[in-house]
Amino acid sequence: MESKVNEVRQYSRQLVRELDLVKGSYLDTGYTFSQCHVLFELSVHKSLNLLALAENLLIDKSNTSRTVKQLVELGLIRAERVPSDNRQKLFSLTAKGEKALRATLHLANKQVEDALGILSEEQQELVVQGIQLYADALKKSRLQSNYTIRSIQKRDNDQVARLIRTVMTEFRAVGDGYSIGDPEVDDMYGNYRNKRSCYYVITSGDQVVGCGGLGPLDGGDKFTCEMRKMFFLRETRGIGLGRRLLLLLLDEARSRDYKKCYLETLDRMWQANELYQKNGFQLIEKPMGTTGHGSCDRWYLLHL
Repeated sequence: MESKVNEVRQYSRQLVRELDLVKGSYLDTGYTFSQCHVLFELSVHKSLNLLALAENLLIDKSNTSRTVKQLVELGLIRAERVPSDNRQKLFSLTAKGEKALRATLHLANKQVEDALGILSEEQQELVVQGIQLYADALKKSRLQSNYTIRSIQKRDNDQVARLIRTVMTEFRAVGDGYSIGDPEVDDMYGNYRNKRSCYYVITSGDQVVGCGGLGPLDGGDKFTCEMRKMFFLRETRGIGLGRRLLLLLLDEARSRDYKKCYLETLDRMWQANELYQKNGFQLIEKPMGTTGHGSCDRWYLLHL
């Protein structure tokens, strides 16, 4: 991993320099990169307040305010009071700003077009896919930094039970044959303290927003564990936390000398199915063990 990190950083530095981002102005437009980004955001959204601009640009409000002030002074954007709240201003492009943006986009597009023109169509696709993957990974990494994964504590019990019931109700996994009715739900801490089990929570501040664990498969052999009650609140899905927790649990399984990991889920939990399949779990034809969860309709097994 260290060599890959060094290579990515090396090529990132080269990319920043080749894209003309190091010097004061961008592509000889006379405008800074931050100013160009504000112009672009306002062209897409027509009008935005200062807070929305700062959030879109991923910079703090004070830096956004300075950039906006500069653009107003240059006559590229205008500020208008919000009738319902005189303390707020909405910013939008002026005719001069629209002209400046068109010139900037023309230069930027030509720079990219000239570079891509050197490559074959296959190489061009690789570039697009690679940039997309890396940009997406950077975004997910930034979002994940707001969360912590740790072992469950006794004080988490109420939040974990509520989370499990919330998510299972969302997916209509209520009633006989579902794990929502398992007695352990109200004391996940107490039920996962033995040497063959573990349970983790994902927190944002003091709030538990995700959870998951493993233990020996009921009715299975001593070398088979079961991935248990892995759930995430809606707002935490899709940013890679599931994979992080899954890989952590698989490492825990190996450290406990398990050779196989079994899990059961529902077909309608499509994000969960996708996660398991992408990380090596194989769909099997029938359930294993005696979990008592007869309403599940998808069963997976991974050889560790």
